[in-house]
Amino acid sequence: MPKKRFSAEQIVVVLRQIEVLMSQGKSPPVACREAGISQQSYYRWRKEYGGLELDQAKRMKDLERENVRLKRLVADLSLEKQVLKDVAFGKLVSPERRRQAVEGIRRKYGLSERHACRIVGQPRGTQRYSTIVRADEDALTRAIISLASQYGRYGYRRIAQLLADAGWQVGCDRVQRIWRREGLKVPRKQKPRGRLWLNDGSCIRLRPQHRNHVWSYDFVEAQTHDGRKLRLMTLIDEFTRECLAIRVARRINSFGVIETMADVMLAKGVPEHIRSDNGAEMTAKIVRSWFAKLGAKTLYIEPGSPWENGYCESFNGKLRDELLNGEIFYSLKEATVVIEQWRKHYNTIRPHSSLNYRPPAPHTSAPATHLDRSAAMQ
Repeated sequence: MPKKRFSAEQIVVVLRQIEVLMSQGKSPPVACREAGISQQSYYRWRKEYGGLELDQAKRMKDLERENVRLKRLVADLSLEKQVLKDVAFGKLVSPERRRQAVEGIRRKYGLSERHACRIVGQPRGTQRYSTIVRADEDALTRAIISLASQYGRYGYRRIAQLLADAGWQVGCDRVQRIWRREGLKVPRKQKPRGRLWLNDGSCIRLRPQHRNHVWSYDFVEAQTHDGRKLRLMTLIDEFTRECLAIRVARRINSFGVIETMADVMLAKGVPEHIRSDNGAEMTAKIVRSWFAKLGAKTLYIEPGSPWENGYCESFNGKLRDELLNGEIFYSLKEATVVIEQWRKHYNTIRPHSSLNYRPPAPHTSAPATHLDRSAAMQ
């Protein structure tokens, strides 16, 4: 026979019944027997509910249940805090990290999947999701790693564009997922700077409006393996972002500037404006006179303000980051050939972020793509 359970109200009613029976002269054992309970239960109930009204007994029972619930809640919160402290190191930002944390919690603490997912804030559907591995996943991964090794300073967006040019039907998100999974990363060399166009009137700049509107040039220092100096003159079209020429020599004076400009003007035409800083080779009287005779106006930046020649400075940074910092030149001839190859690659293949990830001069490249898909799948 199952044991009967009494509510708080029923217990108070039984106690009142026994009190009435005992007031009639009956002994406690007899009164308890007539009430249908044992004498032990009577004394236990009287100690807990004696002197209470029905609503007071009900309220006390509710408070006990609430107290039990709060204790369990505090215990759960303490457990969750301890679990997160032991298992989850750092921020659980990505679903994969949360998935690993859930599995670690279940192994260490024996919690259910539902409880572990609630602790780390992981939807159960995401936790149970099985990754769909596509047939070309391995080949695509090899292609991404190959491009990342070849172009060490390219991010996943440029790599995605190179893959698309090579014929891969792949989106930027998938390339990013593989990029992160393989641990690929482009280290940030310096903090980003502000825009070139200032609003406080401290810098009056002529914005390029069309091809051959504004050219800019500057000088970059490098050296060969034996420690001898190399000097590079870089010339770009600010509107198209095309690198028009990179002159490599041990020394470049004003005559070298004129010679380089003349070679480019024969192929591209004479620009309307030429921007540069105030170096001796650029402000030489023979250079300014030569530009004036051809109808090209000079734009000199303020001394000590390289950001006013921002397009060329940005190009010089890419040149140094992607080529000069990773190459050892054993001779002037080798430097000239390698740098010219990089210049052609920059103009015809390298995706440019400000041009919607298209190269500055793709029409100068004979092949449409630079990476054969079948070769990448081998």
